[in-house]
Amino acid sequence: MYIAMNRFKVAPDMAEAFEESWRTRQSFLKDMPGFVEFHMLKGHHHGEHILYASHTVWRDRDAFEAWTRSEAFGASHRRAGGGSPKLFLGHPEFEGFEVFQHIAA
Repeated sequence: MYIAMNRFKVAPDMAEAFEESWRTRQSFLKDMPGFVEFHMLKGHHHGEHILYASHTVWRDRDAFEAWTRSEAFGASHRRAGGGSPKLFLGHPEFEGFEVFQHIAA
């Protein structure tokens, strides 16, 4: 498995708009070979921002990389970046992880 995450720092006054942009965003993930699941996570308030993270699980790194090169990826990210006004501070921070151990219920 491969887990792809993007962390977003969102100003507290933009949190509701940021969450709504994700809830109403068109997703093409379910149609992608190797896609397992997606979670949008909300963290704690850190003074001037709230930390959010998108968390996507893939069968393997190749499936994730195929997604990033797909037309569906481009279509789903067209409105990314926050628009106007900007919904998050700075750039998202990407982190990719190869799963070497998995324990399930």
